[in-house]
Amino acid sequence: MDLFEYQARDMFERHGVPVLAGKTATTPAEAKAAAEEIGAKSGGVTVVKAQVKTGGRGKAGGVKVAKSADEAEKYANDILGMDIKGHTVRTVMIAQGAKIAEEYYFSLLLDRANRAYLAMCSKEGGMEIEQLAVERPEALAKISVDPNTGIDEAKAKEIVDAAGFDTETGAKIVPVLQKLWDVYRGEDATLVEVNPLVKTEDGEIIALDGKVTLDDNASFRQPEHAALVDEAAEDPLEAKAKALGLNYVKLDGNVGIIGNGAGLVMSTLDVVAYAGQDHTGGVSKPANFLDIGGGASAEVMANGLDVILGDDQVKSVFVNVFGGITACDAVANGIVGALKTLGDAATKPLVVRLDGNNVEEGRAILAEFDHPLVTVEATMDGAARKAAELAAK
Repeated sequence: MDLFEYQARDMFERHGVPVLAGKTATTPAEAKAAAEEIGAKSGGVTVVKAQVKTGGRGKAGGVKVAKSADEAEKYANDILGMDIKGHTVRTVMIAQGAKIAEEYYFSLLLDRANRAYLAMCSKEGGMEIEQLAVERPEALAKISVDPNTGIDEAKAKEIVDAAGFDTETGAKIVPVLQKLWDVYRGEDATLVEVNPLVKTEDGEIIALDGKVTLDDNASFRQPEHAALVDEAAEDPLEAKAKALGLNYVKLDGNVGIIGNGAGLVMSTLDVVAYAGQDHTGGVSKPANFLDIGGGASAEVMANGLDVILGDDQVKSVFVNVFGGITACDAVANGIVGALKTLGDAATKPLVVRLDGNNVEEGRAILAEFDHPLVTVEATMDGAARKAAELAAK
């Protein structure tokens, strides 16, 4: 889960990372009131910042420096409702102004390939950090971090030295990096990024803008993270699937996919993509990832179909099940039950491939049900082709 900037700011503050005052607003009037309160700490100057989960806010006009509360109100009026890379701005953060002397960059992320964490740091932060990484990669220090030790004082010194900071500035940054490690470890994050990490004219080091991504797999030990979910921006189908306990990810295609086991579902995505390319000229593509699991019941199958058939982009559904713990007859009963429940609301064709435990019983159940929307195919490739062709029609 990606956090909004204001959520990252609050999280930083709880872990002792130096930040400036900030307050959210959803109306221009609220923005003015927040600017009156916060601006008193910075000579009346505040920054009005669009709260969206994407980069490029500054370039899009979503970040404005206001020199008065009235100006903050005007900027908030301009920014609220703005579209930034497909994200609608519903909230702005009114942040305390700062006298910036220098801008830096720091991030800590999961390095899956090396089974470690990776810290990246540069003396040149700001909006052009992506360009810097491409054109002058030597200006971006990359230091591997052992998950067992994290960023202690020695590792923090190694990072600032590699980035080329002078002794005085580096000494001020070291404890900040240790606090950012506390955020990363304590909140079960997969990314903590600060851009810019600034030095003010007074020589203070402050995290001026933060980005945090949390590991959803750790939500069982982070119950307070549930309050951070942005329900307004959450995809309704993903939210529904999550509430039903389904392992579902929405994609951009038109062939809905259900399988039992992550490996089988991934393979199904591939065969549908290949079939779509070969037989429909690329028109048909996977619409989702949905793994009902190895021991799924008929009820879980019915719930999965309910979610997928509720996706307007889906034109056909491919149910691909290899019966093991989940026997094929249970899957077939789930399909029958789902179609009975949906009734006339079920209007999209289903292509079903069953194999493995109780396959003959499962096929017999579907044959007896004889629903006009259901086609049973014997092979995975054949089913993928049929589903792609039906979706293309």
